[in-house]
This record gives sequence, structure tokens and C-alpha cells, in this order.
Amino acid sequence: MKTLLFTKEIDATAQKVWDTLWNPATYSKWTNAFNPDDPVGGFMQTDWQIGGKTLFLDSSGSGMVTTIKSIDEPYELVFEHLGEMTDEREDITSGGVKSWAGLLEEYYLTEQNGITTLRASVQTPDEGMEAMDRGFTEGLEEVKRLAEQ
Repeated sequence: MKTLLFTKEIDATAQKVWDTLWNPATYSKWTNAFNPDDPVGGFMQTDWQIGGKTLFLDSSGSGMVTTIKSIDEPYELVFEHLGEMTDEREDITSGGVKSWAGLLEEYYLTEQNGITTLRASVQTPDEGMEAMDRGFTEGLEEVKRLAEQ
């Protein structure tokens, strides 16, 4: 397992960056970097509850099953990956999923003088590292572009 770290300085308030990350209209734009062949882009379904269920999905209904470990809007959001969705079926028990279940995806925002520093990290299996690195690098650049508009 590897932990990838990303930092982006954004000329916008922490609340605007938060809204850009999690608003459905902009979420699909920045997460398109993870699956550029999906014409719709990604979307998130969540109850916004610690310990609740959050799904990161593509237009076919496939993606990740996660839970929120901590949330402090607009400064912190930490997800724990639990499993995957394939063809709209949840898998949190298979051997393949159990090998990486429990990995974290974290977002921290700090603001000073109207400039927000977004720090994101994701724990990933070695075989997913390149896709995650590309997705976050391109995706967070899109977050910056959208938030600074």
C-alpha cells in the first residue's frame, strides 16, 4: 500500500473550495479525471453522516463503497473505503475487497487571507497508484480552476 499526497493553493475561501469539491454539479467535473471515458462523470451519494454510507459511482453504477470517518465543514473530510460497487451490486466481503478495505481518503482545507490550501491524501494498493495519482493531479487542478472562477 502507498499513500499519495497532494497539495493545491487555491485563490478562494475554504467554503468555496469545499463547495467545489462536494457540490454535485462540480464534483462530476473534477472527478472526471479518474474516469475520462465516462461521458457523465462521477457522482457521489451520501447521507453526510459519520459511519453512514457514501458511494462514489460512475454512470454505470460502478465505483466505491465508503463511509465518512470524520467531517468538519469546510475544513476536513475523511473517508474510509469499505468495498466496491459493480453493476449496482455492493461487495464489502470478497477476498479481493478485504485486501484493501479500510484505506483512507482525506481532505484538509486551511485558509489564510482568502487563500485556501487543499491537502488531499489517498491510500492505494500498488496496482492502483498510477490511476489515483493521475486522477488526483488532474482533478485537483480542475477544483482550483472551478473554485477560482
